[in-house]
Amino acid sequence: MHGEPSDSRRNNDIDRPEHDFPDDSRTTRTHAGESIEDTRDWPGIILFGVGIALLALTLTAAGYGFAGWAAIGGIACALCLGVGAVLVIAEHQRVNNQERLGLSRPRGH
Repeated sequence: MHGEPSDSRRNNDIDRPEHDFPDDSRTTRTHAGESIEDTRDWPGIILFGVGIALLALTLTAAGYGFAGWAAIGGIACALCLGVGAVLVIAEHQRVNNQERLGLSRPRGH
């Protein structure tokens, strides 16, 4: 217990300006938090989530023997997953190009 800093010294270390956002000293990725920071990513993420929900509904419809609904759900699921993935990848590429980051980054996402 003798080697631990006092509470007042520990709080002062946290309040120093070095600990402001972004924390580059402890961040291992080149652009951590990109999806939260850039709201243009959200439609793709939402579409991808809807696609996963549609997959569950499609499997349920197929399990109960509703072939027509399963086919409609499968098509809608494939569209949502595909368009969502394309939107997320396109936005990620746009951010990389805007920041002039290369395509092959050793510590990238």
